[in-house]
Amino acid sequence: MVDKAEIKEMMEVKGSDGKHVGTVDRVEGDRVNMAAGGTFHSIDLEMVDAVQDGVVRLGVTAEDTKELWQ
Repeated sequence: MVDKAEIKEMMEVKGSDGKHVGTVDRVEGDRVNMAAGGTFHSIDLEMVDAVQDGVVRLGVTAEDTKELWQ
């Protein structure tokens, strides 16, 4: 699992397919809160595969992420 301290506000979130999912708002506990499409959503921190070059990269596609977020 990624160290949640690496995830910063305003980082872009991308699915495993490289498609834009949203922008990080904050990390609360084991959830990553993000803005996407004018709405706020959250995903489980376990969905994060890596943080590199200022981008949060997920282990699932953008489409699958949208089905799983809250």
